[in-house]
Amino acid sequence: MSLLDIPAVKDLAAYCRDVAQRAKRASAALATVLGEVKIAWLLRSAELLRASSERLAEANQLDLDAAPGYGLTDAAIDRLRLTPERIESIAAALEEVAALRDPIGAVIDSTVRPNGLRIDKVRAPLGVVFFIYESRPNVTADAAAICVKAGNAVILRGGKEAIHSSQAIVDLLAQAAQETGLPEDAVQLVSTTDREAVGHFLSMNDFIDVAIPRGGEGLIRRVAAEATMPVIKHFDGNCHVYLDASADPEFAERITLNSKTHRYGVCNAAESLLVHADAAERLLPRVAKALTDAGVEVRGDERVRKLVPTAKPASEQDFGAEYLGPIISAAVVDSLEAAIDHINRYGSHHTDAIVTTDLASAQRFTAAVDSAAVVVNASTRFNDGGEFGLGAEIGISTDKFHARGPCGVDELTTYKYVVTGTGQIRG
Repeated sequence: MSLLDIPAVKDLAAYCRDVAQRAKRASAALATVLGEVKIAWLLRSAELLRASSERLAEANQLDLDAAPGYGLTDAAIDRLRLTPERIESIAAALEEVAALRDPIGAVIDSTVRPNGLRIDKVRAPLGVVFFIYESRPNVTADAAAICVKAGNAVILRGGKEAIHSSQAIVDLLAQAAQETGLPEDAVQLVSTTDREAVGHFLSMNDFIDVAIPRGGEGLIRRVAAEATMPVIKHFDGNCHVYLDASADPEFAERITLNSKTHRYGVCNAAESLLVHADAAERLLPRVAKALTDAGVEVRGDERVRKLVPTAKPASEQDFGAEYLGPIISAAVVDSLEAAIDHINRYGSHHTDAIVTTDLASAQRFTAAVDSAAVVVNASTRFNDGGEFGLGAEIGISTDKFHARGPCGVDELTTYKYVVTGTGQIRG
């Protein structure tokens, strides 16, 4: 029997409201759950995932069988597939989250006022997270783990292409919750694939505290436009590598190549290359050859094409494009300031890197470039929760409120002020 045959969705509005209400009740209970209970839930969930490989494989096969009907590419089908190795990886990721320090109750800052009042700034859960994401079963477990670790209930709305796999995973997480004393509605999967469900949830700011979309730009813009609660998001990832006048040629080649070709279809891959005019003749032919040899098409401005005859002409649209494939735009700039202006104009405020041996240039770049992560002499690909030591992330934000950059457990919290006195009154 298909998991899509769910009687509750006959009244979609009532179904969505019920899910949101239960999540709100669970979040209130989670706020006072001890860290030991969350750890026990995560470890038990990992055990159940390992012990249920056959059950997960059966559910996953239903999704794989349906995948061609959804028009999925071979690469998308491969991302959907659950192998024993991938199930082990999901379980291990839950154990990694369990090992993270519990942020809830942590004192961010503390002061004692002249009148003796102690003012503590303390981390607290956001409440209920509505997470909308692409069709990858591992994301179901990862998002549930990081949200609950941060003391939040989560409503998961995955892609229809992975509905059976995701439901099987959430069923195991619910079993672990029952066994360890975690609120059972702390993790809920939206079981209907009806797209109108998203709109219902986005209207429920009385129950849902934050929405986090992870997927294509169209989905994210829809969520940002319709949500009645705050949204943590990024729209695209037009990331830059800027080769400064003093850039070391080996660094320039290695960093540009890794930033662009390590993985094409990710938000922190470089899509644009800028080169200082004083170093263009020295650096561009070498770096462009390395890119071309790796199968990357270079689209350059007039000055780039003079030095790189194989480069194709770049349009205005190219400089703002997120290719997510083997294409990179390139331009020669007259100064560090011109590079900064170009990045702030065309970039997506995601990840931008400078290659330089000049400390003053590095400091100016990091201060002036308005991006969530600014990198000096390293690949843009390092803008990642795991690489930053956060342990796990639910996504990368280019917003300035409330979180920016990789969103780990700390970014899924807010804070409250706890004021402790000894009978003080205000005169």
